[in-house]
Amino acid sequence: MTAGKRFRLLGRRASVTAAALIMSGTMILNIPLNASASSGGTTDRGEKVTLRIANWEEYIDEGDWDEEEIIELEDRENTSILGENSMVDDFEAWYLETYGVEVEVEYSTFGSNEDLYNQMTLGNEFDLVCPSEYMFMKLIAEERLQPLSEAFFDTAVEENYYSRGVSDYIRNIFDTNTINGEPWSKYAAGYMWGTTGIVYNPDEVSREDASHWAILADPKYRGQVTIKDNVRDSYFAALGILNEEELLSPGILQSPNRLEQIADWMNRTDEETVEKAEDILKEMKDNAYSFESDSGKADMVTGKVLANYQWSGDAVYTLDQAEIDDYYLAYAVPEECTNVWFDGWVMLKDGIDGDAAKQQAAEAFMNFMSRPDNVVRNMYYIGYTSVIAGGESDIIYAYADWCYGAEEDAEDTMEYPVGFFFSGDNEDPDYVITAESDQADRQLFAQYPPQDVLERAVVMQYFDQENNERINRMWVNVRCFDLTELTWADWAKIGGVILAAAVAAAVFVKRDTLRNPFRVFRRNQPE
Repeated sequence: MTAGKRFRLLGRRASVTAAALIMSGTMILNIPLNASASSGGTTDRGEKVTLRIANWEEYIDEGDWDEEEIIELEDRENTSILGENSMVDDFEAWYLETYGVEVEVEYSTFGSNEDLYNQMTLGNEFDLVCPSEYMFMKLIAEERLQPLSEAFFDTAVEENYYSRGVSDYIRNIFDTNTINGEPWSKYAAGYMWGTTGIVYNPDEVSREDASHWAILADPKYRGQVTIKDNVRDSYFAALGILNEEELLSPGILQSPNRLEQIADWMNRTDEETVEKAEDILKEMKDNAYSFESDSGKADMVTGKVLANYQWSGDAVYTLDQAEIDDYYLAYAVPEECTNVWFDGWVMLKDGIDGDAAKQQAAEAFMNFMSRPDNVVRNMYYIGYTSVIAGGESDIIYAYADWCYGAEEDAEDTMEYPVGFFFSGDNEDPDYVITAESDQADRQLFAQYPPQDVLERAVVMQYFDQENNERINRMWVNVRCFDLTELTWADWAKIGGVILAAAVAAAVFVKRDTLRNPFRVFRRNQPE
């Protein structure tokens, strides 16, 4: 088995440490720069623009590649990729050369969507951020986002790499998913995307078991599975178990509206559904080795667990890391359904604050990140899959082929179509990768899921306040303990403990005050 050329060169992430990602880089390409074209039209030289950007930790190329890491894409001119500078530094230089305006990027990171939201709530000011889809849906609902300009969507402008190169599959999702009647695409430009599924040890877990959400609650794997420590992902898995019979029924499998029906089942938040999901989540909790947000990758690589509920990008990383030690893992997407997720760039209304120069710089950054060579740089670093197919450029497809295409002397190969993503036609003969057969359930499968997976891949929608509160209460019951399950005897014990603690505290304070009557007031006195 092999992960292809990307693995044999070890890449940035696999070559330095099994515990952290490392960043990669810049492309040696002669791409013409037009100083008069931009997503916002022509721009006169002006004062320096400060652009405040917040992104996930380790989610952008920082350059500094070794020379042996150069990526050579065969049969294509000027496609030798070698990272030298950080993406941010290269953007600043490109923006000045292209638009004649100096831009300074103040770049910061966050560890979770909630971390980003808390930073914003506490007063941290950003112009451009890259949250997950549920968070940018929340920000749209709260009317906190600046709409993208009309010029951003003008495909006649060469520098509008996003609109010219985003996959039609992704474009359709962003156009058809709405918040308060407004499409995502009015506010958000996608960055990375993927599915959720199960990373598993094929020597110990059958592909059939790994291909159903029920594995997470299966007593056969008690203490050998991990699940996500966040309510949305875990709730989705619980609904997959709860609705397994319906989702696999002939009526849905053969329906021309299968995706819509799956989306309906997997976005239900009524009281009865939430109560049943809570019971399943408690079963999952009892069955799991742990709830986790990041440690599942290491737990799989070290063999602590046999199956891990994972995002596809982290699945690729996990498979890569295990393969370094000749330990082969696989990735499965449940047959019932999967959650198709996104991270996307959005501009904050309070940050842009009507500043046209700042908005143009923010939109230019999104476009710079969407330029095919830069897409390759970021994908090489983080291992996730960009929403950009490349438009008229085939560099991104060439990179996928470079990563996973089988060697000429390989014996066990398969034809793996990826036309759905690159051209919109899965039968397109120009987008078929001849890969080693094991890639049918490994890295290539995780990065570019086949058509049958996409036919059951749905977005988990944003929940309004009432439904969100209901689900969060349920999650507290799962992760902590359920207050409704306490008996009168339990409450009596709790009351006794609280009373005893209160009496002890009162006695302590009284004695302490008698010894020094001013002691309890000193914290309110000036030093």
